[in-house]
Amino acid sequence: MIDLDAATVLLQWATGGLFFLWVTGRRREVGIGYGWTMRITFGVMTAGAVAVGVLFESQPVRDLFGALMLAATVAAMAVSVVRRKAGVAGQRGTEERRSARVAAMTGIDKDEQTFSDGPEFPAHLDLLAPLLGVVALVAGGINAGDPAWLSVARVLIGALFLGAISDAMLLGHWYLVQPGLARGPLIELVWWSG
Repeated sequence: MIDLDAATVLLQWATGGLFFLWVTGRRREVGIGYGWTMRITFGVMTAGAVAVGVLFESQPVRDLFGALMLAATVAAMAVSVVRRKAGVAGQRGTEERRSARVAAMTGIDKDEQTFSDGPEFPAHLDLLAPLLGVVALVAGGINAGDPAWLSVARVLIGALFLGAISDAMLLGHWYLVQPGLARGPLIELVWWSG
């Protein structure tokens, strides 16, 4: 039998969510605000996991790597905010093509959204936090029950499940914010959750 505590469950959810943020973000199609929403959401979960772990159910390795995961999430968010004016490559191209098509059909020229020529957010930064989270989850899984390998497998698979489902739901609603977003990112998350 597995005996999970609140800190490990929150870390599962946050690790899976941040992993699937990377899965979605590496495609360079979803707007920058989606990454901000995900980093804030799962960063708060990570902070909660660390706080609950330290205050109530301390497991030093899990709590340390949870804190490192939180630091990596905050660092990725900071880089994203600093580089926000560059936008996202796939979104920039789509915006430019659609504006040109609408102007050609209607004769109405809309103010063009401008992006800086600086470097955009490097998607690989979103992979650091979930990698640190995996270490925290292995430590939490070992302490969750016997046999240890089965507990660790359950914790890691649970993280993938929670992350894929949560990100798919949030991305599904993001289509309301970014109309015309291709279905590819959502189809990929549905594939992962199947």
